[in-house]
Amino acid sequence: MSNKTDTRTMLLTASPLKLMISLSLPAILGMVVVGLYNLADAIYVGQMVGSTAMGAVSVAYPFTLVNSGIATLIGVGSASVLSRAVGKKDQNTIDKIMGNLIALNLILGIIVTGVGMIFTRQILTLTGAEGEIMEHAVRYLRIIFAGSLFVNFSQSANMVMRGEGILKKAMLITGTGAVLNIILDPIFIILLNTSGRGIEGAAYATILSQFVTALITLLYFTKKSKMVKIHKIKLEKTLLPGILSVGFSAMLMQVMTLVQQTVLYYVAAQNGGDTWQILLGAALRVQSFAFIPLWGMSQGFQPAAGTNYGAKEYGRVKKVTLGFSLGATVLAVLFYIPVELAPKTILSWFITDSAIVNQGISDFRIMFSTYIILGFLITVITLFQALGKASKASILVVLRQIALFIPMAIILPKIGNLGIHGVFLAPALTDGIIFIISIFLIIAEFRSLTKLQNGDK
Repeated sequence: MSNKTDTRTMLLTASPLKLMISLSLPAILGMVVVGLYNLADAIYVGQMVGSTAMGAVSVAYPFTLVNSGIATLIGVGSASVLSRAVGKKDQNTIDKIMGNLIALNLILGIIVTGVGMIFTRQILTLTGAEGEIMEHAVRYLRIIFAGSLFVNFSQSANMVMRGEGILKKAMLITGTGAVLNIILDPIFIILLNTSGRGIEGAAYATILSQFVTALITLLYFTKKSKMVKIHKIKLEKTLLPGILSVGFSAMLMQVMTLVQQTVLYYVAAQNGGDTWQILLGAALRVQSFAFIPLWGMSQGFQPAAGTNYGAKEYGRVKKVTLGFSLGATVLAVLFYIPVELAPKTILSWFITDSAIVNQGISDFRIMFSTYIILGFLITVITLFQALGKASKASILVVLRQIALFIPMAIILPKIGNLGIHGVFLAPALTDGIIFIISIFLIIAEFRSLTKLQNGDK
């Protein structure tokens, strides 16, 4: 039996538990490894260069999400089209996926590199960064933008591998790059720190690691892949609507996180100054990293939901959705408990000044208080993406990242004596509201799937 038949049969017949283990475990490990890029930069810079440099890496981080957003736009959109094509046994569509992906990456990657490197300082002023934090951040972010093409291709192509169901190989490829980054970070920081450029060392390590990952990924799709091959590199007009509509909703989560964190840093600067920007940076790095395993779980869920929907197995779509929601919640608990029990220890990974750490313990706990519900929320968003219902996914993302969050982040610090503490409260309140909305949306979607299952129109 061929690999593509094996994968399709597993997606259509295996139990939700087996699918979670076989699909999500490699995806989670792979995504966590990807998250180690930015986490390692922050920890190494904080410990080896200083708290101010760590703050600079943190305020620069939201803008690295431009690359993540483009990779997600192309990768999730392509993976969604791929999984439904696999369910329908549409080889013609499958053969166009990678050529179209490379063409999109070339166009968008070159644009981001040019604009990002030219306007780095102007972009960073949006966070309210000033002085030494600004100077460090400019030097770091400009190098990151220089490697945009490698980052975008490796991440988006890896999402296609996961959509194909080849999650172990996807994990190994991203793992190679992340381990290389962890090894190179301290080496490059030490080599360049003597000349006052330690923060650039972290950026160079990241870009070199991403280049290696992109090269390995390219070799996989040209030499090893059994289902998805690189054929003619060109934009495929027939694929673009499906890729861009689904990918746009997925990209929103990345791009809106950029907007969300930029607003948070700006409001923190206005209400608390540099010290609170540093604390907020550490808290957001932990929150972002803790979100990654849930995102990895969703990447395992996406091909299962999309392939079953494409094969008209609507009952299994509901069953798989419930199973993955429960699994994602259990996964969230594993990260939630340590943060709530030992916030001081975790903040100290990034900040060596204990006085600064002690200021942020309570607010860190508050910000992380609703993390436990995010597993369910990301599963709901991924379900809509997998079914090609991008508008519903986009509604949840826009509400969570912008429409509800930004007003709260601006207004809460002005209520009573909340001040800077309102900045940390805003994400928790927003997630609580979105959780309630997502429950109503998933109930309505399940009713629609039941009608399809029963043959109703």
